[in-house]
Amino acid sequence: MNELADESPEPIQVGVRLLVEGALRTGDLSIDRWESVGPVEAIRAHQKIQRRRPPEYTSELPVSLRADRDDRRLAVVGRIDGVFDYRDWAVVEEIKTTRRDLDALVHREDSLHWAQAKVYSHILLVSRGLSRVETQLTYCHLDSGEVRELRRAFSNEELAELFSGLVSRYLNECEEQARWIELRNRSSAALEFPYGVYRPGQRALAVRVYRAIRDGRQLLAQAPTGIGKTVAALFPAVKALGERKTDRLFFLTARTTGQSAPDKALVDMRRLGLRIRSVQLTAKEKICFNPERACHGDDCLYARGYYDRVAGAIDELLGGERMNRERIEEVASQHRVCPFELSIELARRADCIIGDYNYAFDPHALLRGIVAEGKTTPLSFIVDEAHNLVDRARDMFSAVLESGRLLSLGRRMRGRDRRLSLALGKVNAWMRRTRRQALEAGGFLSAEEPPGELLPSLRRLATAAESVLGRLAPDERDLRESTLELLFDVMHFLQVAEAFDERYVACYQAEGETLGVKLFCLDPAARLRERLSQGRPAVFLSATLAPSDYFREVFGCSEDADRLTLPSPFPPGNLRVVVMDGVSTRYRDRPASARQVGESILAFVRQRLGNYLVFFPSYEYLSMVLDPLLASEPEFQFLLQTPGMGETERSSFLGEFREAPRRTMVGLAVMGGIFGEAIDLVGDRLTGAAIVGVGLPGISPERDLIRRYYTRRRGNGFDYAYGFPGINRVLQAAGRVIRSERDRGTVLLVDRRFTQSPYRHLLPREWRPAHVQNIDELELALAEFWGEASVESGAGE
Repeated sequence: MNELADESPEPIQVGVRLLVEGALRTGDLSIDRWESVGPVEAIRAHQKIQRRRPPEYTSELPVSLRADRDDRRLAVVGRIDGVFDYRDWAVVEEIKTTRRDLDALVHREDSLHWAQAKVYSHILLVSRGLSRVETQLTYCHLDSGEVRELRRAFSNEELAELFSGLVSRYLNECEEQARWIELRNRSSAALEFPYGVYRPGQRALAVRVYRAIRDGRQLLAQAPTGIGKTVAALFPAVKALGERKTDRLFFLTARTTGQSAPDKALVDMRRLGLRIRSVQLTAKEKICFNPERACHGDDCLYARGYYDRVAGAIDELLGGERMNRERIEEVASQHRVCPFELSIELARRADCIIGDYNYAFDPHALLRGIVAEGKTTPLSFIVDEAHNLVDRARDMFSAVLESGRLLSLGRRMRGRDRRLSLALGKVNAWMRRTRRQALEAGGFLSAEEPPGELLPSLRRLATAAESVLGRLAPDERDLRESTLELLFDVMHFLQVAEAFDERYVACYQAEGETLGVKLFCLDPAARLRERLSQGRPAVFLSATLAPSDYFREVFGCSEDADRLTLPSPFPPGNLRVVVMDGVSTRYRDRPASARQVGESILAFVRQRLGNYLVFFPSYEYLSMVLDPLLASEPEFQFLLQTPGMGETERSSFLGEFREAPRRTMVGLAVMGGIFGEAIDLVGDRLTGAAIVGVGLPGISPERDLIRRYYTRRRGNGFDYAYGFPGINRVLQAAGRVIRSERDRGTVLLVDRRFTQSPYRHLLPREWRPAHVQNIDELELALAEFWGEASVESGAGE
């Protein structure tokens, strides 16, 4: 709602829907996500109804009505679905598309739907000077095509009273928000850099970030680990926010663990007088108080009466300004409201939102809910660890259906609901036929068209499942959740099918008795570009954004996007990089090279007592090397990353990397995993890192489809699918070693491909790696480095 305090001569604009929902929502929270309707479906349904209307009917009529008070200038704007025009009166039609049971929907009488239609009726009445206006609410069932029309005549006084009350409440919020923004902007103007002196590279980054936000441009900034990228981006962003160059800030992270740095930076700025409201968004499954309950007032006490209590929780949290996870959970518990939905409400009022990528880029997530209609002031995105965005975006814009879940629900629903059973049966029959075809093709099939035969069956399934959800008893919680989860998947699949184009491919993966159907987004650039257009300034931060042309293209950035590459500010002599180029770790050579790799690792960690991380291309290869390591050096302590490690296990693993270890400790991990980036082991907590292989993602049918797509488009599909993602994994893993100007350490690259193109040219110039062919040369190169280190530090081992 930061747009409320616009002090320009132009009036503030508010959309009819936002005006109504912000004031009139009451009662229980009910997360009816199956109700989400794709925009293409909705438009088609609207147009079908509108084409049937008589000649005196006008469709999609834009309207606006001024509603000023004192020095506040407000314009309520919107688009009426349709108007029946008569001589001195009219009928306003509001069309709602749905997949719910129409009988139940009409019986319930949605007060928000009627209020929205009544506001449109008042706007038309006043703007045209009509004697009277009637109001019609039309519901259209998307799958059956059934239409219900409800027409009512409200008095002009009743319409005016509703409109006046809504406007008065909204303008009160405008005034409160204006006072807050004035306070925030004054504090921002007076704010100094929170740490006094800039580290090398920080000021250059801060200047470019400020210019990008000021000029509404995109910036790809590659900055080495350890210089303080977070505050170097947030400080100028806060300055630009205070100067009204942007409306609000999104600081987006790939992992929850990445949210602590921006939160801390804002805390440090507040200590110097900054007033800013920031909210941290946490995934629903992590913050939910009642994960076993449905998000409905009938089943969860935190959903029951949510809208009647949430205002008090919002006011309390806004007053504290720092709305991190712990504080949100505390206040939500006190007010008995859902903490996840509360955090979403807070995001609509915050100046800075800290959260996962999906809140800004996933088309089904938060962004559309916090961008007000009629908004003109841009948002600003700061995307941290941006190299992760490519694969994350592919996942966001793809959709998957699993036959196992369909079969399981079909068995549970047998005899319960005939329509749902029939719909499930048709979909499962299609799945069985397609599974056989995929098995005949070796287990995997792909097609350049979506599964057209399947889509109508899925629409019928969605309709039947929605109907069943409304009839399940409160004690049938498990069945409700299974039906709801399947319905979410089906609806998402149908929505992605609407966006299917040459950038997509349909994949069919058969394993045993199951089939996975995936609408796979090969190239996320166009979809990302669409999201970026809703927040023109965008800053992409990472220690590894090379080559920049690749990232500019896959991020969907404009041709004139600014680029910044900062050299390492740390003394080059503090890092020794050694390439073991006598070893091949190609997939076919791994069994033969496992012992040689193990010997290289042992030689690497023997040279100096300390803590080491060793990164492998896969768990499979790690296990090949593990036994020789354990057998050869029992005096070393080995830690092993395992698949699916949770936050507690991760913290325990990192906790073993202590200062001044009594014996050498070696952590064995996989590249691209939870220990390959975004961890800080400063000083003696990490002595060195060995990287086995060039980091290529595992060969898979999907990766090969990406390769073929970019080969057709660019001619270098291998680089886009494997090479560039791989080298970024390598650089991220190596970046764990030097985190401050006092750190010294070593990096061992085990693979002869590091001496060849394109990998050799993608390594940082300042590394100046030494190339060795055998263990003796490796030991000599390391001994020389640590001998120099001992002389320089004045202390040996």
